[in-house]
Amino acid sequence: MTRSAGKESGQDISKAAHAAHEALPSRADILAFIARERESLGGRAQGKIGKREIARAFNIKGAARIALKRMLKELEAEGAVERRHKSLHKPGLLPSIVLADVIGRDRDGDLLAAPAEWDDAQGPEPKILLMTKGGTKAMPKPGMPAPAPGDRALMRVELVRDAEPGEPAYTGRIIKLLPRAKTQLLGIFRASMGGGGRIVPIEKKNVNRGELCVGPGDEGAARDGDLVAVEILRMSRLGLPAAKVRERLGALDSEKAISLIAIHSHRIPHVFRPDAIAEAERARPVSLAHREDWRDIPLITIDPEDAKDHDDAVHAEPDPDPANSGGYILRVAIADVAAYVTPGGTLDKEARDRGNSVYFPDRVVPMLPERISNDFCSLCPGEDRPALAARIVVAADGHKLRHSFHRVMMRSAAKLSYRQAQALIDHGADAETVPPHASVLVPLYEAYFALKTARDKRGPLDLDLPERKIILDEKGAVKSVVTPPRLDSHRLIEEFMILANVAAAEALEAKNQAFVYRVHDEPSLEKLNNLGEFLASIGIKLGKGQVLRAAQFNVILARVKGTDNEHIVNEVVLRTQAQAEYAVENYGHFGLNLRRYAHFTSPIRRYADLIVHRALIDALHLGPDGAAPMANGELAEIAAAISAAERRAMAAERETSERLIAAHLADRIGAAFKGRISGASSAGLFVKLDETGADGFIPAAMLGDDYFQHDPARHALIGSRTGQMHRLGDVVTVRLVEAAPLAGALRFELLRESAPRQARPSPAKGKRAVRRGIRAPGEFTGARLSRDKA
Repeated sequence: MTRSAGKESGQDISKAAHAAHEALPSRADILAFIARERESLGGRAQGKIGKREIARAFNIKGAARIALKRMLKELEAEGAVERRHKSLHKPGLLPSIVLADVIGRDRDGDLLAAPAEWDDAQGPEPKILLMTKGGTKAMPKPGMPAPAPGDRALMRVELVRDAEPGEPAYTGRIIKLLPRAKTQLLGIFRASMGGGGRIVPIEKKNVNRGELCVGPGDEGAARDGDLVAVEILRMSRLGLPAAKVRERLGALDSEKAISLIAIHSHRIPHVFRPDAIAEAERARPVSLAHREDWRDIPLITIDPEDAKDHDDAVHAEPDPDPANSGGYILRVAIADVAAYVTPGGTLDKEARDRGNSVYFPDRVVPMLPERISNDFCSLCPGEDRPALAARIVVAADGHKLRHSFHRVMMRSAAKLSYRQAQALIDHGADAETVPPHASVLVPLYEAYFALKTARDKRGPLDLDLPERKIILDEKGAVKSVVTPPRLDSHRLIEEFMILANVAAAEALEAKNQAFVYRVHDEPSLEKLNNLGEFLASIGIKLGKGQVLRAAQFNVILARVKGTDNEHIVNEVVLRTQAQAEYAVENYGHFGLNLRRYAHFTSPIRRYADLIVHRALIDALHLGPDGAAPMANGELAEIAAAISAAERRAMAAERETSERLIAAHLADRIGAAFKGRISGASSAGLFVKLDETGADGFIPAAMLGDDYFQHDPARHALIGSRTGQMHRLGDVVTVRLVEAAPLAGALRFELLRESAPRQARPSPAKGKRAVRRGIRAPGEFTGARLSRDKA
C-alpha cells in the first residue's frame, strides 16, 4: 500500500467512525432505556438487557455496534450501569425474588422490608413496601400468618416508578413466610445464691440489651457458667427484663456448646420433626425392579478418612471402541436419594427448609436423617444400593464425547480414604486395604490424567490457598490445626464429579427440562479496576476496564508463584471473585470456565442436587418417582432459598472455627506468633496466624506513634509522618493481647515486621486518615474480616 493510499484508507476509517458515532443514541437515552426495560420487567434479573438488545431497540448496525460497545464499557467504568449475569442493570437493583427481613413500619404504619443480604458497594440498602396480590398493604394471603417485624420471607418484588427520595424503591408480595424463631437469645447463666440468676448475652447484636433476670425456678437445669438459650418473658421499665431458660447448651469449655452458638444464632434447623423421623424409619430397601444391574462393576468410594456417609462411587476402564483409541469409559454412581424422598413429603419439606448439610468440627447438621443419609443412601462396601449413574465416554485427551444416565443397583467394591487411594497408587497394596489394585485404581488414575489434560486446556481458575482442618481431642477441645496435603486422589474425584455435573446440565438442557443451575458470575468491573490498581503497586500491569477470563487470572498467579507476593496476590484475586449461587437463569460458571453447570453429585447433603436428580428421572423416563417439571417461578424461589441457606452454613462454619481457635489460644495470652497481614481497614490491621490460621485484629492505635492512612488500592495502612507501610501479605510477628472465645475474636499487638516498607506519606485519593488513639485497658475491638469463597 502506498503512503497516499494508506492516508485515504485512514480517512475512510475516520469517516466510518464518525458515521458510527452519529448513529448512536445519547448516553442519557441508553440509561433511560435500561431503566425503562428493567421497570417493565419488575426489576427482574431474568430478562437480559445487553448490547444486542440495546442495538436492536435503537436500530444500531455495522460499525456503530463497535462504538456502542465502547460507550457501554465507559458507562460501566463510571458506575452508571453494572453488569450482572451478563446483563446490564442500573446499579442497586434487586432480582425479582429476594430473601428479605421485615424491619419495621413506615410513618403510615405499613410494613417495610429490606434484603437479608446487601453489598454496600451497590449503594444504599433499598427498602420494600409490603403488599398483597390485590395491592392492599400489609395484608397476608389466606391461610398465611400476618407478617410482623422480625420475620424473614421470600418475596417477589417490583420496582416503584418515580419513587421519591427516601421512599421505598420496591413493593413486595410475600411468597413464603419462613418459620419465625421464638423471642430467645443465647447467653451465659450466672447463678444467684437463693435460686435463679442472671443472663449475660453473648451475641453482639444483643449485648447492648444488658443483662436479663432469671427468677427462682426459671433456671431449669442450668448451672453457673453454662451457655443457655433463654426466652424473654417480659420487658420492664424498672429493673432487668425477665427471662426463662429454655435449653441448657453446655459448659463454655464444651465444643458442642460453641457449635450450638452458631446453630442458634443463624437459626439453622437442627432437630428433625417427629413425622420426618417416622417417614425415614418407614423406608425400606429398594428392589432391582426397573433398574440396570451394575453390581458386578467394581465401583469404589474415595472419601475423607472421617466421612460417615459415602454418596458417590467411581469406575473407569479403557474404551474398547477402536474409533476411540486411548479413550476411557467413566462411571459416576450417586446415591439415589430420590428413591426415598418423595416430592412434597415430610422428608422433602424438611430437606428443602434446611437446604444443605452443615459441617462443624465435631458434628454434622444433616439435611436428611441418618436412616437415609448414613444407611440406605450410603454406598457401603458389599451392600446393594440404588444409584443414579452417569456413563461418560472421553477421548484420549480427556474431552467428553458422549454421556448417558441410568437408574442402577450397585455394590461398592471398596471404601478408600484419599490417603489410602494415593498410597496404593504410589506404593502398592497395604495391610489395611487390598482392593483389586491394578484393575480398579490404575484405570481411574489413567482416566484422571486424561481429564487433567482437558482441564488444563480449559483453564479454570487455579487459586493456591491451603485449607486448614481443626482436629479435636476426645473431650471436644482443639488438639491441633492441620493443613491436609492436596493429593492426586482429591483431584481425581473432583474432576470426575465436575464432568458428571456438566453431563447432567447438558442432558436436562437437551430435553428442555427446567432445573437449577450452579452459576458463578464474572467479577464486577469495579473489583477488576481495584485489582488493577493493586497489581500496579507491585509492578504488574492490568489494563483498566479489561475483561478477564479465568485463564488470564491464572497467568497472573503463575507470574507471582514462588515470589514474596504469591500469597497476597492469591488472596486479592480470591476477593475479586463473585460468589457462586443457584439460579434458574444460566450465565455460566466463571471460576470453572464452563458454559453450563449443575450440582448432581451430592443429593444427600444438597437440595439442589435432589432437584437435578428428579428432573433427570422425569426427563429421561428413568422411573415413576421423578418430579413433574416445575415452573420457573417456583424454581427461582427454591434457588434463592437454598443459596441463602448455603451462605448461612458457610457463616456458621466459619464463626464456629473462629470461636474454637480463640478458645484454644485463650490460655496463651502474651505469647508471640508469626503470621501475615490478611487485611487493612481504617480501624487497623487483620492478621492471620501461620500456626493455626486464626484471624485477629491489631487496632491502629497499637501500630505506633503516627497518623495512619488507609490506602484501599494497595490494601495497606501508611503512616503519614514516617511513611511506614503495613500491607496485605506482609509477614509479621505479633503478641496475643486478648482473646474473646465466644465472640471468636483475637486482639494482637505488632512486635515486628519482617521487611518493613516505606511509602510516600502524602494522602492520595481514597485514603482515610486514622489518628493514633489511647485505648482503655481491657478494651476489645472485635471486628473480623469476612472472606467467603466464591
